[in-house]
Amino acid sequence: MVPFAKRILVTSALPYANGPIHVGHLVEYIQTDIFVRFLKLTGKDVIYCCADDTHGTPIEIKAQQLGLKPEQLVEKFHQEHQQDFSKFLIHFDSYYSTNSPENKEFSDLIFNRLNKKGYIYKKNVKITYCTHCKRNLPDRYVKGECPKCHAKDQHGDSCESCGATYKTVDLIEPYCTICRSKNTITQKESEHYFFKLSAFSDFLKKWLTQNKKLQPEISNYILDWIKKGLEDWDITRDGPYFGFNIPGEKDKYYYVWLDAPIGYIASTANYCKQNKLDALKDYWESKTSEIIHFIGKDIIYFHFLFWPAVLKGANLKLPNYLVVHGFLTVKGEKMSKSRGTFLTAQEFAEQYNPEHLRYYYAKVLSRKMADINLDFKDFQDGINNELVGNLGNFCYRILSFLEKNFSGEIRKIKKEEKLVKEITEKIKETEKSYADVNFKEVVKNILYISSLGNKYFQDQKPWELVKTDKEETQKIVGFCANIAKNLAILTAPLLPNFAEELQKQLNVKDLTWKDLNFKLENHTMGKAKILVGKVEEKEHQPFPLNIKVAKIISVEDHPNAEKLLVLKIDLGTETRQLVAGLKGHYSKEELEGKKIAVLTNLKPAKLRGIESQGMLLAGDDGKNIGLLAPKKSEVGDSIVWNSLKNGTAQITIDDFAKIKIEVKDKKAVIDGIPLRTQKEEIVVEKVSHGSIR
Repeated sequence: MVPFAKRILVTSALPYANGPIHVGHLVEYIQTDIFVRFLKLTGKDVIYCCADDTHGTPIEIKAQQLGLKPEQLVEKFHQEHQQDFSKFLIHFDSYYSTNSPENKEFSDLIFNRLNKKGYIYKKNVKITYCTHCKRNLPDRYVKGECPKCHAKDQHGDSCESCGATYKTVDLIEPYCTICRSKNTITQKESEHYFFKLSAFSDFLKKWLTQNKKLQPEISNYILDWIKKGLEDWDITRDGPYFGFNIPGEKDKYYYVWLDAPIGYIASTANYCKQNKLDALKDYWESKTSEIIHFIGKDIIYFHFLFWPAVLKGANLKLPNYLVVHGFLTVKGEKMSKSRGTFLTAQEFAEQYNPEHLRYYYAKVLSRKMADINLDFKDFQDGINNELVGNLGNFCYRILSFLEKNFSGEIRKIKKEEKLVKEITEKIKETEKSYADVNFKEVVKNILYISSLGNKYFQDQKPWELVKTDKEETQKIVGFCANIAKNLAILTAPLLPNFAEELQKQLNVKDLTWKDLNFKLENHTMGKAKILVGKVEEKEHQPFPLNIKVAKIISVEDHPNAEKLLVLKIDLGTETRQLVAGLKGHYSKEELEGKKIAVLTNLKPAKLRGIESQGMLLAGDDGKNIGLLAPKKSEVGDSIVWNSLKNGTAQITIDDFAKIKIEVKDKKAVIDGIPLRTQKEEIVVEKVSHGSIR
């Protein structure tokens, strides 16, 4: 048996509680769940702990958009996330929240331990402040020009265009995303707490080089960062901020990246509370436990530098093993709502069997950090040719033959020693591959064993032999049933439902790794059924927006809002009413008779008491607002992107926000491709570079 510690704690990275789980997230949780199920199948004392990451500015912003308190928002997504994970057969021993008493307790414990040992110090830093909103502006409340590549409209912590990271005060021409003003932005000094990450350089070098369980390409990458010099870590944020107050401070909070990984400990404590154990004594301070983290390559800095240094400084156990996976692409490209390749877990589960995605991910996941691609043709072929055509076909073939010819009964089986030896070797290889998180090889071995069974059954021709020698036929098919039983065990971590149904049809249950043998004799099977169905080819999402050319018929002041106008528009086949924030940017005279671009499939909403039946689209560079201006097109013409058919389903403002429409060189673009009608590309007035809203 592969050696592991007395107690094993396995974690996945904490999903952020401001949006749904999507198919990219599921790579990691499926990968972790398969590993944990394997360990449990082999009799290991292992628990799988995770939690929602609930603090920080994006949570606060999202809650404001939805008219909720942050606590209500995180509870909403806490429930949704668990439902999504359950659909994909991902089972946690503890799924908790970083906004919990335990997380506050352990955050304070670690902070105080670090502080007492001199690893925490205070330093004045410059922060961004809005004089209009009268508040400090954290990363996501500031936008401006990237100081590195000069891309416009970038967030206050990182650039989506070049990937650079920086501070809010480094932005060029910053503006407040709340009041959208540039003139009110200023800088202030604030005293922050810092963690002495630089003091752990030698320790981290030693840990990275001596821990042979770490992926070499990751260790070498991190060592290069250490050579360049580690900067001390700012672990506080000024209020208002959704998070935990620092002990003794009124308006200073732990930065989310301090208390988020501590959520691993809090989730452990949640499990221990229900099982009469102690999170620190039995896991996080124990010499006989083992801690294994599964993460994506986007957060290796925090987990290979910051987190182990914090744990070391606080006298807590470091992770023994970190498994890092790459990103998911869909059809070879980054997931995109506009391209119809952004699929939530719920959307995928509505179209396909979720267990099929477990199989597909497993067949491409290895110990390497390579990105993986979800190609739906490959997905369909893999399920239909391998899972259905090979594995499912073999098992059903055996069981249905037994049922038809022997009422499901096997007696003595034929001992095919050469085949038993070959399968036993493959089982040993499969065990090692599971333990090494090399699921690609696991799937290969399972399919190989199934193919051996199929070939043996075909070569023996039991459908002919049964006519002349029923006893010998029963022994042959009984041997095949033992292969199927072993497959029911080998597939259990990958395909829990498939394995459970196969065991039910074999009339066995609760099989473990110890039951991998050829000892099933004098036994009667259950009723045979088809185990897995084929994937039918499906048409995937169209471009979700339905944008059309409209003409403004009339313009009136909004009765309840100074900055809003009420427009009557002509869409060719109907007239509608829109509410738009154009006062101060366009006069009524400029607007009347003007052709505009309107999002027509947005759910109607009341703005200050007046219903808006769609949304006028305009560019925004933080200072100017400019309408999308289709001058050559006719009223009612469709505005399309990338030759995709426009969507017809009603969408919400949140759905629209997921699609990044930008102004580049005065044109409205998505992923660099312009929006257009049949007659023209859509230009934007008054704005050369910015966002479209």
